[in-house]
Amino acid sequence: MGRRGYGTLINAMAREAARQQRLAVADQKRQIREAERAKREAVRLAALNAKEEKQRYLQSRIDEVDEMNDVLKERISDLSNILMDTLTVNDTISFDSLKIHDEGPKYNPHPTLTITNREPKFKDFMKLVKSPGFFKKLIPGWQKRYDKEKNQAEENFNTAKVKYETAESERKQKLDEYKEEYEKEKSAWNLKVEQRCKEVDEFERAYKNKDITAVISYNSMVLERSQYPDGFPQNFRVTYADDSKELVIEYQLPTVEAIPSIQEYKYVKSKDTVGGKQKKQAEIKELYQDIIAAVCLRTIHEVFEADQGNAIDLVTFNGYVETVDPSTGKDIKPFLISIRVVKERFSEIDLKRIEKKACLRNLGATVSPRPDELQPVKPIVEFDMVDKRFVDQQDVLTELDNRPNLMDLNPFEFENLVANLFSKMGLDTKQTRSTKDGGVDAIAFDTRPVLGGKVVIQAKRYKNPVGVSAVRDLYGTMMNEGANKGILVTTSNYGKDAYDFSKDKPIELIDGGALLYLLDQVGVKARIIFPEDN
Repeated sequence: MGRRGYGTLINAMAREAARQQRLAVADQKRQIREAERAKREAVRLAALNAKEEKQRYLQSRIDEVDEMNDVLKERISDLSNILMDTLTVNDTISFDSLKIHDEGPKYNPHPTLTITNREPKFKDFMKLVKSPGFFKKLIPGWQKRYDKEKNQAEENFNTAKVKYETAESERKQKLDEYKEEYEKEKSAWNLKVEQRCKEVDEFERAYKNKDITAVISYNSMVLERSQYPDGFPQNFRVTYADDSKELVIEYQLPTVEAIPSIQEYKYVKSKDTVGGKQKKQAEIKELYQDIIAAVCLRTIHEVFEADQGNAIDLVTFNGYVETVDPSTGKDIKPFLISIRVVKERFSEIDLKRIEKKACLRNLGATVSPRPDELQPVKPIVEFDMVDKRFVDQQDVLTELDNRPNLMDLNPFEFENLVANLFSKMGLDTKQTRSTKDGGVDAIAFDTRPVLGGKVVIQAKRYKNPVGVSAVRDLYGTMMNEGANKGILVTTSNYGKDAYDFSKDKPIELIDGGALLYLLDQVGVKARIIFPEDN
């Protein structure tokens, strides 16, 4: 090979080696680029997954807050619709619904007790014993074998018959035991149904006859069935005065804490926390006043609507809360609302269209101006002065009680007591002469500017309810005297007609319970014990 050929070969080999090296370097770079690309892709996918996971987490937190706000809105809606919710419900309790209408225990024995076992038949067993034919009879011993099979069939039949009779005896015994137990249960059930029917019929008669216990029990059932939002105590006492057909309800209201303090929940992404926007105190106060008004109007509506026997002409509602006085740490029971309303007047109200606070003002309710701060009001009627069970207890303890009985005062002394009461309450009171008063027991002057004026006061130391004629007389006296207001005070109470006449007139009717309360407020302890009928 010449020098030139040798050089050409070397150059070719060098070029090939260089090419291979370039390919190797390029392949190495490609692998590095692919590795870097794969790494970047992995990082991108990881970031994407992390982003998606973060997005899912963020969405779960947002959903959590949305759910919290939905619960909050539902709670506010429930609190805002306390009155409206009862207007779609018939609060009357059917006496028939209190009876038992179920059929009671059903006669349903197990099928194994009612299906008779199949009685074995001898012929069925003999079918298994085949009579020998002509050829079998040619075999020695056939008769012996035949007799053996026949005897075995008879034995099997007898065994089956004994088993059948035993099983049937046990089945009949168990069925008889089931029937006996069923008859006992059915008899007890029928007796229970019969007793319940008698009790309900007696309850219905007693209610329609205005029996005190029956009226209290029926209306307690009405109030128990009323459905309120969660957290409402729904504790109450009910009493009834049959002479005036007045139902008095002492009802525990929810505290202001029943209202959520949060207006809206929000998710703070930067801190990964859920925060709440506080509700304004003015909004809480307004809603709490609305709740108190709604519970009051709703309760009165329910008992009036549920009254089937016209047992109720008048309802007094005293609403209170049980809480702790923050200044003393002691348990307190302040009354926040008190109202007394006649059925006829209440039935004229369209509860679907009213503004609750305006309605209560129109009905003459006494309402705390700041119930959220537990500012109390005095009940228009004291519960225990209407509850005759309370009065009976006082009768038993009469000799141990040194409080004066207002019924022991003569008419002049009673008039003097009433005049002194209003004097201590800040009125300039003058008692009139008992023989020349022209229907006036005392004249009082309220010296306040604008709101004050002349007041005519009459006192009736009565045992029986005061009728409408006394209220008419008072109104006539007011006109003659040119008085701005009239006050009628009695130791008993007032009938429906008296309240009807006094509405929309500047007349205040104070019954025995309210009188004792006013006396107590000025430091005079007294009681009212009516004399027994001869």
